[in-house]
Amino acid sequence: MPQMNRDQRNAAWQAANQWRARAAQTQPTGLMGSLKLLLTWLAFGALMIVGVVLGLFFLLIGWAMMPFVRHKMKKRMEQMRADHAQDIGGSYTHSDASPGQHDALEGSYEVKDDHHRP
Repeated sequence: MPQMNRDQRNAAWQAANQWRARAAQTQPTGLMGSLKLLLTWLAFGALMIVGVVLGLFFLLIGWAMMPFVRHKMKKRMEQMRADHAQDIGGSYTHSDASPGQHDALEGSYEVKDDHHRP
């Protein structure tokens, strides 16, 4: 540990002594001071207990909702996969097409006639 010079040590001791003096001044004196301190600690403890209970409550609700969220996400993934497969491969079943709708591949086509062969 590096050696502190005398002024730094004195400054640190002075700051510590000032802090100790302020802490001694703010200590409760008499019955009212003790009662305030007790009520402050009781309020702090009650708030801590309420916070822990609320945290556990929300943790349990989150755990209880996990299966439902998982099921919903699984259904969404299946739907996305089905949409992606339909985008890539098109619709192969005739029942998907509404009446009057024809499935066709886009592009340019040329019809070759076999009857005009020499």
